[in-house]
Amino acid sequence: MSRTVYETATSLDGFIADQDNSLEWLFAVESEPEDEGHGEALARTEEFIRGAGAIVMGATTYEWIHEHEGGKPWPYEAPTWVLTHRDLPRVEGDLRFAGADSDQELRDLHADMVRAADGRDVWVVGGGRIAANLARLGLLDEVSVSVAPVSLGGGAPLLDGRVRLKPLEAKLAGPFARLRYAVVRD
Repeated sequence: MSRTVYETATSLDGFIADQDNSLEWLFAVESEPEDEGHGEALARTEEFIRGAGAIVMGATTYEWIHEHEGGKPWPYEAPTWVLTHRDLPRVEGDLRFAGADSDQELRDLHADMVRAADGRDVWVVGGGRIAANLARLGLLDEVSVSVAPVSLGGGAPLLDGRVRLKPLEAKLAGPFARLRYAVVRD
């Protein structure tokens, strides 16, 4: 059965991108291979990504990945939905650009993602508004976040809306705190 999982990283003060919509801050976090939990965390994240049957993200996340991949083919094999109203550059890969202006449109797109995932997880990459809207509609199952030891002071919030969570796990993963939560459905 497919789960919908928001798997991401955040700053200690709760931002997934800085005020310039960049993720460079995340890649600047220093980590040593011998750090406790580092190898296990990397393996778990890579396994999750390989096992995702569908991916959803916003336009800003897509643009950042596209820019940093330098126009190469899309780095993920799973069909990827990009929620946008803008014309975005395209690359080779299974990319599906769509708008979701209403709750019903988001429900319908989510149903398409679950069908495409075929029993595997739907990976919500970003952003925080998409994850919060999925949670509000009862469609998000889990939030799995790696908290970086850095404060950004502003930017794109981890969750852009009220979401109630139940703790499932907390672990040290190199310099990150790895936290998993079940989404509490009201």
